[in-house]
Amino acid sequence: MSRINSPAELEAFRKDILSKRDPNIPCITLCSGSACHASGSGDVAARLEAEITKQGLRDRVYIRRTGCHGFCERGPIIVIHPDDICYFQIQPDDVAEIISQTIVEKKVVERLLYTDPITQEKIVHESDIPFYKNQTRLVFGSNGSIDPKSIDDYLAIGGYSALAKALSAMSAEQVLEEVKKSNLRGRGGGGFPAGRKWEGSRNAPEKIKYVIVNADEGDPGAYMDRALLEGNPHAILEGLTLGAYAVGSNEGYIYVRQEYPLAVENVHTAIRQAEACGLLGKNILGSGFDFIVKVHQGAGAFVCGESTALMTALEGKAGEPRPKYIRSNIKGLWNRPSVLNNVETWANVPMIINQGADWFTQYGTAGSKGTKIFSLVGKITNTGLVEVPMGTPLRDIIFKIGGGIPGGRKFKAVQTGGPSGGCIPEQLLDLEVGFDELTKAGSMMGSGGMIVMDEDTCMVDVSRYFIEFLTDESCGKCTPCREGLRQMLKILTNITEGKGKEGDIELLQALSETAIEAALCALGKSAPNPFLSTLRYFRDEYEAHIKEKRCPALSCKELIAYHIDPTQCKACMICARKCPAEAITGAKNQIHVIDQKKCTKCGTCLEACPPRFAAVRKTSGVPVPPPLPEEERIITRKSKEK
Repeated sequence: MSRINSPAELEAFRKDILSKRDPNIPCITLCSGSACHASGSGDVAARLEAEITKQGLRDRVYIRRTGCHGFCERGPIIVIHPDDICYFQIQPDDVAEIISQTIVEKKVVERLLYTDPITQEKIVHESDIPFYKNQTRLVFGSNGSIDPKSIDDYLAIGGYSALAKALSAMSAEQVLEEVKKSNLRGRGGGGFPAGRKWEGSRNAPEKIKYVIVNADEGDPGAYMDRALLEGNPHAILEGLTLGAYAVGSNEGYIYVRQEYPLAVENVHTAIRQAEACGLLGKNILGSGFDFIVKVHQGAGAFVCGESTALMTALEGKAGEPRPKYIRSNIKGLWNRPSVLNNVETWANVPMIINQGADWFTQYGTAGSKGTKIFSLVGKITNTGLVEVPMGTPLRDIIFKIGGGIPGGRKFKAVQTGGPSGGCIPEQLLDLEVGFDELTKAGSMMGSGGMIVMDEDTCMVDVSRYFIEFLTDESCGKCTPCREGLRQMLKILTNITEGKGKEGDIELLQALSETAIEAALCALGKSAPNPFLSTLRYFRDEYEAHIKEKRCPALSCKELIAYHIDPTQCKACMICARKCPAEAITGAKNQIHVIDQKKCTKCGTCLEACPPRFAAVRKTSGVPVPPPLPEEERIITRKSKEK
């Protein structure tokens, strides 16, 4: 790998790469992100290599192991280019058929295609699948087409051309102005305008400045940054280098979670390759601009996603936040000007410089420009990563892309913004997704987590779950967060266990107000959001738990009971055989009864009872019917046949 010394050499190098690639030769792209890797894509890759060699096709087909394709529900995924043929849930034993039929015979293997759940139609092309068709994949689109371990692949799609343009034809001020004009807002939490943050650092008198990638993604169910780092690390490096040039920094850091081994590996590989090509290090592209990047692995503390806690950890200290009397872009890492943005924010920068701010602002709303990647998980048919323009209604994301709620269940709420976000109810499904719009609704954009909930979800328990998570992750430095969250968790737990009392809601509100006003960092200030948003839209559920000792969603264990309807029981004995607690009594031709003292409320009996009988019932807030006298439990052949 030779050093590239100028933009002209970079363009010549790119053309040389493309000249050696025949666009007519089939290219098999195999998703090798963490989700598909867990589903066995490594075994599929090994079988692909072996089968290509076995059939003598080494010179007639390319194999490319890519990053995450997004449709994680259906992995491992293969897309065959240039025909855009998409196969899902590939197993090693499918490989020989794919090679012989699709590559050699040019035929489609129908059983591996996506089946539209509504029309039952088989869909051949990836771009026609509703999950992909309804997205706008500007940032995430390259993930499915390049090998993250190959700088040649990134260069082939125009990689580092934005850096070449900036270093050869733009001043640092012009790069900064273009980012400001784009109104790019930080994708990691509060949505602060990136250009204004950069400008503060650039204008700071201190000569030594730092740029930092926040890849400490710890929200439950969120993995957007992880997927980008794993699948397209050079895009983040290019964006970071452009930011460094704009603010006058010569040193950058990538703070990444230790639990992301593939992302760490791919980032290290990308840095080595960029340094070898002269795209990092001394005198980049002959411009006289120097820039180095170091990787720091975090120990997994959720609070280190907060900017000052992250910088404290980078300094080698315990990852605790500090007061922001002066913003970190003025006094941050080692008390020097430090620009910190998350992975997705940096990945947007090369596009803005290449295409221009006017191009970027055609996407989104007045206050929220561009696209946003969301992690769509929970009670949703199509689980995965989705990218849509800002301003897309929640309804479109959940039903057009996500495929709606499985099993015919009813949508209840969607939680956005991570553990510190809020829950948005059905009546706000037409809300356009944007920083300001979500905040007004009592939630937040956060990093982009989106957890869908159905009618069986208890909103009080959801609040308790997220408060419990934040209690565990609080660094404990300030009292409103450390003690306030602990007390909120205690009260919410009591409510879900039927021990709630009058005044609990008001006490929770008072604790929330204190945390919002007095907590040291954003974790504590936003921690009450799960409670406040669920109270705002589902207050009736709180009151049912407290006043009636009833869980309307039939979810809280202490407030539910299982019993067998004697008019429906057919004495099939299936539930009795499967009950792990041996709490069901009854014999052949005898109506079964659940001993409430032995019952652990695991729900096995409900799942085991044949749907045609539907004899097992789950109730809440009402007494369980008393068991029938022994003589009335006998089922005659006639009643059994009914």
